[in-house]
This record gives sequence, C-alpha cells and structure tokens, in this order.
Amino acid sequence: MNLRLSRAALLLALAFAGGAQAALTLDEAQRLAVARSRTLAAQDFAVEASQRMARSAGERPDPVLKLGVDNIPAEGGDRFSLARDSMTMRRIGVMQEYTREEKLVLRRERFEREADKVRAERQASVASVQRETAVAWAERYYAEAAIATLAAQARVAALEIDAADAAYRGGKGAQAEGFAARGALAMLRDREAEAATRVATARLELARWTGTDPSTPLGPPPAWDTLPLPDRGLDDHLAGHPEIAALERQGEVAEAEARLADAARKPDWTWEATYQVRGSNFGNMFSVGVSIPLPWDAANRQSQDAAAKRAQAGEALARRDEMLRAHVDEVRRMRVEWLALRDRIARYGRDIVPLAEERTRSAMGAYAGGRGPLADVLAARRAESEARLGALQLERDAARLWSRLVYLLPDGAWK
Repeated sequence: MNLRLSRAALLLALAFAGGAQAALTLDEAQRLAVARSRTLAAQDFAVEASQRMARSAGERPDPVLKLGVDNIPAEGGDRFSLARDSMTMRRIGVMQEYTREEKLVLRRERFEREADKVRAERQASVASVQRETAVAWAERYYAEAAIATLAAQARVAALEIDAADAAYRGGKGAQAEGFAARGALAMLRDREAEAATRVATARLELARWTGTDPSTPLGPPPAWDTLPLPDRGLDDHLAGHPEIAALERQGEVAEAEARLADAARKPDWTWEATYQVRGSNFGNMFSVGVSIPLPWDAANRQSQDAAAKRAQAGEALARRDEMLRAHVDEVRRMRVEWLALRDRIARYGRDIVPLAEERTRSAMGAYAGGRGPLADVLAARRAESEARLGALQLERDAARLWSRLVYLLPDGAWK
C-alpha cells in the first residue's frame, strides 16, 4: 500500500475513534486562535485609543474661566472691604489659548500615524498566531501519525508472538524465538508510551491556541508538499511584511513629531478678557490682554527636538531595511531546507520504505517456509518501523518549515 494512503487510513481510524466531533482543520484552528488571542484584542483597544486621541488632539484647548478679587485693603478703616476702596475690583474673565490650525492638523496626524503603526503590529501578531497554530497543528498531526504507525506495528508483533509460540509447540522453532518476539513487542509498547506522551503534549499545545477540546479529531492536512512562494522578487513581497510595515509606520510617527516640533517654533498666543466690578461709588472696568511665549533659545530647544525626532525616523527606516534583509535571507534558507527535506521524503517514499517492506515480506516468507529464523523477521520489522517513523519525522520537519514560511505573512498572503 502507498505510504501516504496507509497513513491516511490510520488517521481516519483515529478520527472515527474520536466520536461524532467535527474534525478540526488547520484553517478552522487558525480562525479560532485569532479570535481567542488577547494580544490582538489589546491591540484593537490600542488602535481605538489612538484614533480617539487623534480626534481630541485636533481640537483647541477649552477656554478658562477666571474669577478673583484684586487690591483688597489690608490696613486702615477699609481693611478687608470689597466696596469702599476705588482700587478694589471683583473680576470675572475668560482666557483662551489660540492654537494655529497647522499645529492642530499635525497633532491629529501624529496620533493617526500611531494608529497605523499599531494596526501593522496587529497584523504581525495575526501572522504570529497563525504561524504558531500551524506549527502546533502539524506537531499533533504527526505525533498521532507516529503512534498510529507504532500501534499497527505492535499488532503485527503480537501475531508474531503467537506464530513463534505455535512453532515452538509444534517442534519447529526454538523457545528463544518466542522470547525475542515478546522483547520486540515490549520495545514497541515502550515507544508507544513515549509517543502517547508526545500526542498528549501536542494536543494540549494546540488546545491552548484554539480553546477546543484536546480530543477533537483533526481534519485532512493542507498541501504541505506545495510551497506558494515566488521564485523571484522576495524583497518586494516581504516589503509588505507587517513587522517591516510597523517600522515604516514608526518612522512616520517620528516624522510627524518632527513636523510638530518645527511648528512649535511659532508659539501659540493666549487671549484674555476680564470685566472688573468696583464699589457702587466707582465705575466698573474692562481689561483685555494677550500672552505670547518668547522662544528665545530655539536653537537649543525646538530645533533640537525636531532634529531628534528626525533622527528617530532615520533609525526606524534603517532598522526596517535591516529587518527586510534578515527576512529575505531567512526565507531563502528555510526554502532550501524545505526543498532538501522534500527530496528526502520522496526518496523514503520511493526507495527506503518500499525496500524495507520488501525485506519484511521476504523474511516472513522464509520464516513461514522454514528457511529462515524469526530473528530475521524481527530485524526486518524493526527496520521497516524505523523507516516509516523516519519518513514521518522528515514530513513533520517539512510541515513545520512550511508553516513558518507560508504564515510569515498573515493569512498566507504569498498565495
């Protein structure tokens, strides 16, 4: 039987053993993991906060109501009187800081760029959740495939014990062959126990991401033997990587802050109007005024602030370029590894596993015909088991690489 078809049959049996639960496909697992992620929820709140701050930053400051009493006598017969001295005034006024429209626009833009940055970071988090969920799904898939393979081998080993015992009772075999067959089964049972631990761990890890019952059966695997990456233009594709986009947005935030620092060189004026009430024997008064900050050391303050923000923008862009190079190199290396694993998997399916099966059949035929010992059958069976498990290990490694490559971008945007 074809290796892949045999494995599919084993996993289908496991799925039916799980009862009537709906199978958990990779797409569904990723959807559940994204919906469950609290990191993404936190970033949604951060985006909302920046958007609201942008609306607030685009508004002028509230006016200030001013109340007071000026020139209250402290000595003499009019001490503490509010009406007998001509200098005493009860006043009420309003003060308003006038912020230039340019500065309001720049303040609003700064928070809008911050919201864009958080959105890019959220996309990076989506890709990370999908990537780690895919890896966890693959780990569980191949852990279950391995234990299914070992269970099938153990069933055959139990039959070989019966055959060895029957041969011994019929005087056609040595008692040692029965012990050897029991030893082989014991080793398989031990490996099954080890594999069961890996299955339990893999199920819990996937459940941590998806929130599903760990016993939920898995659906069919994705096309792990096809890698939807472009042969050329990796730089262009990876320029849209959310981590790189986040650094670009960080540079835009710094540039917006630099323009805001430039605008601060022209200070905001504050206007004030006050109405002053004096005693009944004196006339009331009205005052107006304006406050103008004097940026007398702009070269060492506002200019330095603007230069610092532009330096931060340059830093973000330099880090973006370095990250792009690192991602391109990472993708190229992982693709080389994945292609090498695919070649080895093909060799196992074409040569190594079929030859191991042929060796087992030959040894069993010789043993059944009395031309060979049971030890040859057990050795051939061990070699076949190792070949099958080796093929599974290679497929698991390739699936992990596939997951990390395809979901380097959110939703597998290579496709």
